[in-house]
Amino acid sequence: LGYNGGDVSTTDDISVDGTKYDLDMKNNTTYLNAEIRPWGTSESKFAKSVYVAAGAAYIDNDYDLTKRSQDGTIKINGTNYSYDGSVNGQMSYKNTIAPYVGVGFSPKVTDRIGVFGEVGAYYTGNPTVELDKQGTFVNAAGGNAEQDLRAEENKIRNDDKYAWMPVAKLGVSYHF
Repeated sequence: LGYNGGDVSTTDDISVDGTKYDLDMKNNTTYLNAEIRPWGTSESKFAKSVYVAAGAAYIDNDYDLTKRSQDGTIKINGTNYSYDGSVNGQMSYKNTIAPYVGVGFSPKVTDRIGVFGEVGAYYTGNPTVELDKQGTFVNAAGGNAEQDLRAEENKIRNDDKYAWMPVAKLGVSYHF
């Protein structure tokens, strides 16, 4: 049983057709996992320390998206715009129950204390996405910024790489 929460500002970003959005994360994830040790009866200490994890989580995460230009142009849905402003939005996984799979390694340091590392992923499905422009966007070829924003929302919303949420865990364990 565990919890992952809090606000995280990072330089990580998502990229859609050449437009990069900075992420500001607000995490709220509660999870319950079971560890299965398929090689638990092995003679090898290494094999006994390897496990497979499966479980589920309640995910209520929000990601604020922000795009500002460095050179006075911005690309939205593959169309370049001269602009004075920014594109802001939100990507979220709301009230989602997500299945989890992972693999870990948890050797004992003493009879009662151990350490562990685990990697895995939650299948969250695709997020909801809303983008909005702040300021003036001009395209010499007659592009429509509002239509391009809606098309870019759909690209983010339907991109399968956002349907999986990667997980990495490190910790200390106590054995009763």
